[in-house]
Amino acid sequence: MAGLKKTIIRTGMETLFFSGAHAALRPFLGGVGAILTLHHVRPPRHGRFQPNRLLEVQPRFLEDVAAMLRTSGVDLISLDDMHRRMVTGDFEKRFVCVTIDDGYRDTLEWAYPILKKEQIPFTVYIPTSFPDRLGELWWVALEEVVARNDRIGLVIKGENRYFDCASIDDKRHVYDQLYGWLRSLKTEHELRLVIRDLAARHQVDIAALCNDLCMDWQELTQLAADPLVTIGAHTVNHVMLAKVPEKTARSEMAMSRQVIEASLGIVPEHFAYPVGDPTSAGAREFAIAAELGFKTATTTRPGVLFPAHAQHLTALPRLSLNGEFQQLRFVKVLLSGAATAMWNGFRQVDAA
Repeated sequence: MAGLKKTIIRTGMETLFFSGAHAALRPFLGGVGAILTLHHVRPPRHGRFQPNRLLEVQPRFLEDVAAMLRTSGVDLISLDDMHRRMVTGDFEKRFVCVTIDDGYRDTLEWAYPILKKEQIPFTVYIPTSFPDRLGELWWVALEEVVARNDRIGLVIKGENRYFDCASIDDKRHVYDQLYGWLRSLKTEHELRLVIRDLAARHQVDIAALCNDLCMDWQELTQLAADPLVTIGAHTVNHVMLAKVPEKTARSEMAMSRQVIEASLGIVPEHFAYPVGDPTSAGAREFAIAAELGFKTATTTRPGVLFPAHAQHLTALPRLSLNGEFQQLRFVKVLLSGAATAMWNGFRQVDAA
């Protein structure tokens, strides 16, 4: 099913690009700007089983994107400048913002030098448990469990269940099956209990994953010292906020800002919802972000920005630079607004 979805998306974007429709539609669907989002930027990993590959792009691809943006005629601006333009209606020139989620170490090692070279401002959204070395990268832990074992077991609804995953195809199937089931659980607490049990059963050190992959506070201090860099909040524990009680959601959002201020001396004014799709953040979370005083808050709902988003600054869409689609033509299609307009049924704002 995942392969079919990828094929459909690729076919649609190829059609828009090679027909020239994306360029023809850009004046009508391209909006006033766009926010790009990344996660990992690093050299390609070896191995055929990489279920989280969509979250990582290669440095060469980011170099190409950065060079294209720099020569494309759009303004490359910070989230602060984007906020100013949105609230004042300054739409004389189209703009692009760059954001990077989670604070992985490869942001400092690979993404930063590329964006620095092109003088492109960018925002890094930090879940504070990651630099505190208390974070649970549960999607990575799941990948590690499936990658290292030919058969795995876990408790589902009180019963021991076992999954054979000796072959690469079996591993992909089992990962997709378990990931989908975990995302379907009603609460974040349930998901975390399952992952902890699964990791313990199969000797995967969740804490070590955080330590290996994520920047610490010293590295973040080094990054934040550059005026090109904005530090944004991303909760404490990278929880899907819609799956926790309102009190917990509010605490996760407020505490992340407080911890960043205490650790870096910076008060974050911008926020990103972990996972960020409609099952993870909705009207309740958008309202909390506004009440807490964040200037902007970003989702992962796909889309470009329109003037109407000035009324929904805590429910902003983004365009993902997806590791499965590392071609400049796909970036051009996304920035045109054509593909996301079709995805969104031609609604300019999706803030429900």
